[in-house]
Amino acid sequence: MQSFTVIMAQIDTLVGDIDGNTQKIINVAETSEAKGCDLILFPELTLTGYPPEDLLLRDSLTLRINEAMDKLKQANAESQSAWVVGLPLLNEDGKLFNSARVLYQGDILATYHKQKLPNYQVFDEHRYFVAGTDPVVFSLKGMRFALTICEDVWHESPIAEAAKLGVDCILNLNASPFHQGKQEARLDLLSSHIENCQIPIVYTNAVGGQDELVFDGGSIALDANQDLKVQAPFFKEAIVSVLFHKAQDQWLMQSGEVSALQEPLEELWQALVLGVKDYVHKNGFKGALLGLSGGIDSALTLAIAAEALGKDNVMAVMMPFKYTSQMSVEDAGIQAKRLGVQYDTIAIEPMYDAFMGALAGQFAGTGKDTTEENIQARARGVLLMAISNKKGYLLLTTGNKSEVSVGYCTLYGDMAGGFNAIKNVPKTTVFALARFLNEKAKALGESPVIPERVIERPPSAELSPDQKDEDSLPPYEVLDEILYRYIECDQSAHTIINAGFNENEVNRVLRLVDLNEYKRRQSAIGVRISQRDFGRDRRYPITNGWKIGK
Repeated sequence: MQSFTVIMAQIDTLVGDIDGNTQKIINVAETSEAKGCDLILFPELTLTGYPPEDLLLRDSLTLRINEAMDKLKQANAESQSAWVVGLPLLNEDGKLFNSARVLYQGDILATYHKQKLPNYQVFDEHRYFVAGTDPVVFSLKGMRFALTICEDVWHESPIAEAAKLGVDCILNLNASPFHQGKQEARLDLLSSHIENCQIPIVYTNAVGGQDELVFDGGSIALDANQDLKVQAPFFKEAIVSVLFHKAQDQWLMQSGEVSALQEPLEELWQALVLGVKDYVHKNGFKGALLGLSGGIDSALTLAIAAEALGKDNVMAVMMPFKYTSQMSVEDAGIQAKRLGVQYDTIAIEPMYDAFMGALAGQFAGTGKDTTEENIQARARGVLLMAISNKKGYLLLTTGNKSEVSVGYCTLYGDMAGGFNAIKNVPKTTVFALARFLNEKAKALGESPVIPERVIERPPSAELSPDQKDEDSLPPYEVLDEILYRYIECDQSAHTIINAGFNENEVNRVLRLVDLNEYKRRQSAIGVRISQRDFGRDRRYPITNGWKIGK
C-alpha cells in the first residue's frame, strides 16, 4: 500500500535569529528523516520567527534570507523529504510577502504568498506585507498539496480556491498566538472548512514565548471526515507524524498521536510558565528575581518563576516595613523554603527614614497621604533593581490585572521590573490558580505550593496600618466583572450599569481605568492570555477628554 508521511515540526524559534533558526530547521529535518518522512511542515515565518515587526524593514533582511535559503538548499539537496519553510520574500518590484517555500532535493518546488493579512488585535501585517492573490499547488510522490498560511484559514476563499484545484491535502503554516479557548476555536474553524471541501488539513503551529505573546503549539491534523487524527502536545516543541495511506485512489489520513486538550487553569498555568521561561532565556538573563511580600500575587509569581526556570535560578527578597505583618514575613519564608529558591530579607525602614529626612523641608506643613506609601514601594524598587543589575537576574513585577487596571500600584515602585507574568491575570483568577496549584500538589502527596494563609487572608498592600484592598476598591468579584466588561468587551458605562452593577462604582472604576493609562504605558510587559489584554491588543491615548458615563 502506498503511504506518505507528513511531519508537523512544532518548533520554538527566536525572532531575528535567522542563522539560528536556519540551523534549527536543518537539525529538525535530520531528526525527522531519521524517523522516516516525506514532507516536513514548519511554522509561519520560520526563518525570522514571529512576529519580526520592524526587523522586516531592515536593509539587510533580503541578504540574510537569501543566505539562509542557500544554506537550506544545500542541506536539503541530499534529502528524500520536502521541507516547507515560512519566510519573508521581497520581489523585484520591492513588495514584501509573508511566504512559504517548498524545498525538495535542493530546488524550490513551490512558493506561496499569504493571501489574508491580519490587522487586528496583536496583528499588524498590513504595515509590512503585500497580500498574495493566487493559490499554489504542488505534487510530491503522487500526492497533491495546497499551501496556506495562518490567517488564510480564518477566511473562506483561500481554502475554497485551493479545493477547486483538486488537491489531496491542505497544508497550513501557523504562528497562532495563545489565548484561553483558542484551540477549541481552531478545531471548530478547520472542521467547518473540511465540511465544505472534504479535504484533510494539516496545521503546524509555532510554540514558545515572544515578548508578551505565547504560542501554544497543539498542531492539528484533521481528515476529510472532520475527525481529529493527530494533535501535538501543548506548550512544548514536538516532531509529530501524520501518516497517509492510499486506498482506491484516495489518500486516507491515519490515526496517530492525539494529545488531550488541557483544562482551563492548567492551560493558563502552562502559558504563564512558558512566557516567563522564554523571555528570561531568550533575552540572556541568568535567572529571575522578585519581591516576595507574603501576599497572593508575589506568591503565585514565585511559583511560576520556579517552575519556569528551576529553583536555583530564582531569588526572592522579603522587604518588611513597620506595617508588614508577622504573618506575611512567616508565609514568605515558608514558601521560599518549600520551593527551594534563593531567599533574603532586607528591611526598608532605614531607607525610608533617609528619604523622609531628605524630604523633611519639602514636606513641612503637610500631612501624610499616599506619598509616604509610595516611598515605601519605591525603596523596595530601588533595592530590587540594584540586585537585578548586580546579579543579571530579570526583575519580575507582581501586579495582577485588577490592580494594573485601576492604578493600584506605584510607578517606579512595585511596578519596577522587566516582565510581569500575571499582568493580564485578574485577581479572582490569581486566587483560582493558587488553589489549583495546591490541589495538584495535594494529589501528588506534596506540601502546598502556596501557604494556605496567603490564599485565605484578605488581600492587603500593607502600606498603612490595617490596610485592606477592599478599603479602596470594590470586592474583587465585582471589580473583575466590571473590568472584564469594560476592557475585554468594550462595554460602555451605561451598558454595564444596566447589567445590574452600582452606578457610582461603575463610573469610579471606569474613570480609574482611563486615568491610569499613563501608568500602564510605562509598565513591564506581561503574558497575553485573552483576546483583549493590556499591551498590543488595547491602545488608548493617555491625554484625552473622553467622559465616562456616556
